Amino acid sequence: MSTHKAGGKASQHVSPAGKRLGIKLSDGQKVSPGMIITRQRGTKVSLGKGVAAGRDHTIYAIAKGIVKFGTRKGKKIVSVVLK
Repeated sequence: MSTHKAGGKASQHVSPAGKRLGIKLSDGQKVSPGMIITRQRGTKVSLGKGVAAGRDHTIYAIAKGIVKFGTRKGKKIVSVVLK
């Protein structure tokens, strides 16, 4: 019998921290300029009106209003519409 627990690769592996990606605001929520709507890798969600994209494809509001999700040519889009 062994007196020490196995120290192989499986027990040394540590998972990296999650990146907290995804939709941060849902359809119908109020937003003000600068509020993050989506954090994503690539353009899973495309830009509509009243929003802009950051360098890492983060979508944020550039106008005050309400978040609206929809589709255009089969692709998901997010917009900010005035009240």
